[in-house]
Amino acid sequence: MLCLSEVLIQEFALEGFEDLEQLIKQRAKGEIHFSMDVKPPFSDTPADWENRLEAAFTVANKV
Repeated sequence: MLCLSEVLIQEFALEGFEDLEQLIKQRAKGEIHFSMDVKPPFSDTPADWENRLEAAFTVANKV
């Protein structure tokens, strides 16, 4: 299971939401479940952040 909180702890140097979105696409490969257990702490985090991260996770696993 890929947990958003663990990703944020491990990749503390991320500079914004778009970087996180790309990282989720990379880290999602081979994962079955994605837990969005925290809100990303970036100032550019959009209101629809959950939908965007879920889409990034899903797209990565369809390829």
